[in-house]
Amino acid sequence: MTTATPTATTTGAPHRYRVTPARVLRSEWHKLRTLRSSWITLGSAAALVLAVGLVMGITYTSDGGDSDVDTVILVLYGTTLGTLCTVVLGILVTAGEYSSGMIRASLTAVPRRLPVLWAKAAVFSATVLGVMLTTSLLTFVAAQLFLHDTDQAASLTDPGVLRAVAGNAVGTTLLSLIALGLGALLRSVPGAIGAFIGGVMVLPEVLGMLPYDAVETAIRYFPTQAAGVLGSATPLPDAAPAGGALLALLLWSAATLIAAAALLRRRDA
Repeated sequence: MTTATPTATTTGAPHRYRVTPARVLRSEWHKLRTLRSSWITLGSAAALVLAVGLVMGITYTSDGGDSDVDTVILVLYGTTLGTLCTVVLGILVTAGEYSSGMIRASLTAVPRRLPVLWAKAAVFSATVLGVMLTTSLLTFVAAQLFLHDTDQAASLTDPGVLRAVAGNAVGTTLLSLIALGLGALLRSVPGAIGAFIGGVMVLPEVLGMLPYDAVETAIRYFPTQAAGVLGSATPLPDAAPAGGALLALLLWSAATLIAAAALLRRRDA
């Protein structure tokens, strides 16, 4: 009798099909970029920000009563609409897989589960940040072509302007990342959309009606309020400082993702 020696194909197979972080990232990027809805949603977000910015620039007049509005906020006013698009996309990235049943294939391929969530968050965040930063810069420059002879004329080299333009994109990205976490947490597209609208957008307005200073201070660090601070070139009255707002947004995003990760490890797909 002779002892069979393993072939190169046999010994190399485990390494060839081993799950690695880079491969999980590549898989999630492939999912995101091959879905037509991803680029339609991102394109809609960019188009809304750019269109509203151009309208604000074309229709603005120095005697219109908006001279006290921050220039970056005025030009990037459409970010509110664009953020709604990226929020929906974030929810679809996670909750959409549960609706379609694709999550079972994803978790079968990656039994440890958590790398799937981290890869989704990383790929989605990088994509949204890149698209929104490019859109914000383009919108600001384009709008300033019509504002150059008004009291809202500004350039990217003015104090605080470039930081605010970049902060606008960062705020949108982190708000959308919270939505992605809610999608993974609730596993329902309608439920996650309702939770985001109710908990992130409506709840601060309701709490703001309470006549308590502590509540008013806390609301400054809620996600939408913190994102607004990041997108302003000048300090906003009765708002959190930019550093505190950024930290608050990071903590909100991290808390949502950590809660989603904890349930992902415990619940069946």
